[in-house]
Amino acid sequence: MGMTLAEKLLSNKCKKTLRAGDYAIVDVDCMYLNEGSGPRAVTNFKEITGEGLAKLEGAYLFLDHCAPSPHSSLSNVQKDLRSFAERVGCKVFDINAGVSHQIMADDLINPGDVIIGGDSHTCTGGALGSFATGMGSTDMGVILATGQTWLMVPQTIKFEILGDFQTGVFAKDLILYIIGKIGSDGATYQSMEFMGEVIDNMAISQRLTISNMAIEAGAKVGLFPSDHQTLKFLKHRGRSAGWREIKPDHDADYTAEHSIDISTLEPTIACPHQVDNSRPISHESVADIKIDQAFLGSCTNARLDDLKLAAEVIEKFGGKIHPKVRLIVNPASKEIYESAIAEGILLTLSQAGASINTPGCGICAGGHQGVLADGEVAIGSNNRNFKGRFGNANAFIYLGSPATVAASAVRGKLTDPREVLS
Repeated sequence: MGMTLAEKLLSNKCKKTLRAGDYAIVDVDCMYLNEGSGPRAVTNFKEITGEGLAKLEGAYLFLDHCAPSPHSSLSNVQKDLRSFAERVGCKVFDINAGVSHQIMADDLINPGDVIIGGDSHTCTGGALGSFATGMGSTDMGVILATGQTWLMVPQTIKFEILGDFQTGVFAKDLILYIIGKIGSDGATYQSMEFMGEVIDNMAISQRLTISNMAIEAGAKVGLFPSDHQTLKFLKHRGRSAGWREIKPDHDADYTAEHSIDISTLEPTIACPHQVDNSRPISHESVADIKIDQAFLGSCTNARLDDLKLAAEVIEKFGGKIHPKVRLIVNPASKEIYESAIAEGILLTLSQAGASINTPGCGICAGGHQGVLADGEVAIGSNNRNFKGRFGNANAFIYLGSPATVAASAVRGKLTDPREVLS
């Protein structure tokens, strides 16, 4: 019997045949921490090693969740983490660099790698054909000290995606639809594997969006094959030497299979306060819901094509956001920020009324740069809308594609972007 992507990736890494349910000790290619997961990981590392050098060469620290720091206590945490990283030989991406998952995908992840991050959205890297997953701080300390971790090979759910996207419908709409279909626990400790004619033609930027949100269905990983799209992306990044083809076998064993025709898929939104509370924008329950704030950012949808799409939608709607809406923009990385400047995208957004923040997670985790007031309503291109996200448990958050976010910012209410993109 053939192998799924998860089985193949871990078998290749361990140089022996592994099947779903098997346990394995795995060499880690890259691990990365942030200011949330870092402190406990550092404590655990010190307990193991007495603060020797990091075992793993591919160890990185990102200061991205609150960049720059909004208060002194976090500034002290960041200061301590910088000092620790310098002592043990861990590369630091400081407050000007951007979101960890974007930078890892752009510059550090190769097909076939095992990537472990101290953040649940590490699964973003699965878009490049890597086994990328998040772990807790205790595990991260062990990886930093030993260069290894243990895993149970997950079972796999197959998603075959067929048809053609309507104009105004995107990968974000697809993954919100899927999460609504299978539920927030529908893939718990499983691999979500994506394939089919739509996937064959899907650019890495959109694959990243889908892999990023696999965790919102409880998945261990969200995997795409390493194929011609992966090679095209790595060539563009000057990293084609790291490419190798990795595909699932045609006779692999899946625990469940879903075939989804996207031809009739509409722009989809997740309603408060769960990601799996998703429905089409045309649903009567979301008609005329007014918003106070819109957010273009996060590791899910703040890439250059996302910002460009949002600017296009705003221009087609008249070029100005609604006078009672605050539009906040956080590009995913410094490179994206600078490219968006060079192409005039940020100028278009700024002239429309947006507030442009530094690259980083921004409001997504709720630490700074746009915390909501009690009772306010927001829509974001990010990945979570739980109570307390955007910094206030008494607020209401909807999720959508960058096009839906931009259209809503202009109209001042939840709006179908197909009104101008058809």
